[in-house]
Amino acid sequence: MINIVLFGKPGAGKGTQAEFLKGKYNLTHLSTGDIFRFNIKNETELGKLAKTYMDKGDLVPDEVTIQMLQSEVDKNPESRGFLFDGFPRTLSQAEALDKFLESKDEKITATVALEANDEILVKRLLERGKTSGRPDDQDEEKIRNRYQEYNEKTAPLMDYYKAQNKFHAVDGIGSIEEITHRLSTVIDSL
Repeated sequence: MINIVLFGKPGAGKGTQAEFLKGKYNLTHLSTGDIFRFNIKNETELGKLAKTYMDKGDLVPDEVTIQMLQSEVDKNPESRGFLFDGFPRTLSQAEALDKFLESKDEKITATVALEANDEILVKRLLERGKTSGRPDDQDEEKIRNRYQEYNEKTAPLMDYYKAQNKFHAVDGIGSIEEITHRLSTVIDSL
């Protein structure tokens, strides 16, 4: 089983690349954003709680995120591996994910970070916001708040995974095909 964590700031192309990776490597794609939106749309208790944080541009607390994610993993017992997109975002989430996977005799195989300049990403998100309908993609201040949250809480995860020799950085600027090729090169080398 292969379990990949896909990192990147909002707008870095995680969702686009995840579609390719799940098909090529036969992985179950678990996007916390999609999981949150599903729970919010269906007005689950966890969804209602997550929405109060997302509306402010804040990260959803670990306990809520972890409960949603565990539920999704448990729904896919026959999976050949998972592609975690947008999770973990904090050190405590990474530790909780490791503990959860260990309980299933699994582990994270590798983490891959799509890296890109903030200014390029802000422009991407504002463009996406014109068609996505997502309020958090239409307000530059909220976008920059999400990047600050990412830098403060997510970036330290790089050291956590580097210490385990599981961290790989990939240039997230270029055509979709170029970025896909870079990701495939890393995953094929595992």
